[in-house]
Amino acid sequence: MKETKKARNITMRNYKFETLQLHVGQEQADPVTDARAVPIYATTSYVFHNAQHAADRFSLADAGNIYGRLTNSTQGG
Repeated sequence: MKETKKARNITMRNYKFETLQLHVGQEQADPVTDARAVPIYATTSYVFHNAQHAADRFSLADAGNIYGRLTNSTQGG
């Protein structure tokens, strides 16, 4: 059963501050998957097209995800 906007707003008013912090920006479900929250991708590796592609990524000559603390695929910017 789909929740109406009015019912959802009434429910959100009952949440405590900490819960609201976790759900802000997630009022609308993803239209493709109906997921409420941004998915967590549990991966520790990425595929490179070849050795040069990997070298370019790790030297930061090519923007993209690499395993390390330099990038975070869940953060924009």
